[in-house]
Amino acid sequence: MHFDQRLFWDALTSYAYLEGASITILLALISHGIAIVIAIPMAILLDEPKGLASFLVRQYVGIFRAIPTLLQLLFVWNALPQLMPIFNRPWFTPFIAAVVALSLNEAAYQVEINRSAIQSVDRGQYTAGLALGLRRFQIFRLVMLPQALRVAVPPTANEFITMLKLTSLASVVSLRELMTVTSQSVATTFQFTEYYAAALVYYLVMVYVLSWFQARLERRFDWSKAGHGTQLSVRR
Repeated sequence: MHFDQRLFWDALTSYAYLEGASITILLALISHGIAIVIAIPMAILLDEPKGLASFLVRQYVGIFRAIPTLLQLLFVWNALPQLMPIFNRPWFTPFIAAVVALSLNEAAYQVEINRSAIQSVDRGQYTAGLALGLRRFQIFRLVMLPQALRVAVPPTANEFITMLKLTSLASVVSLRELMTVTSQSVATTFQFTEYYAAALVYYLVMVYVLSWFQARLERRFDWSKAGHGTQLSVRR
């Protein structure tokens, strides 16, 4: 069976594929952004001496890293509305369900990156900040966070690229992201090669562009010359 170049080009330039790719990027951006916001305070709590808060964070990380992402998506979309009627409303769309599931899942991985970055900062600087009369929040914001950011950027960028690919799982909650559009096109025409090839091109372009931005960020923060080690994430 020959490769239909016209069908491939039509799929590649179609509005459906472009819309699917846009939803994929938007879902990855929002989910990863929320995950970072959630993970920063959890990383601080995890870095504190043992206590209830630290214990709860460790349980959260362990649970969400143990459960497959696909199962988390299905649970949020199908089971959560049964457990909590507030989610059984028209506003709870597939996109919102995907954001909730992917954000909570990603935060469990991002918290370890943030904790490693915070631990890379010399504790003596915290003591020096206290000696200068700075509050704990000021020390974290003005002294520790800028240095931790340099360490956190490379693995965080890697996590975002992985998140971009994980959005393909959102097809199970009927979200019309790139893989859903591809699967629906294949199901109606049985032209596997052309439609899968078009999706492949979109993912390659998105990942290569993100990799370029990652390289720019790494040079911007000059992390490789800072003498800090990076904590690489362990992906599911």
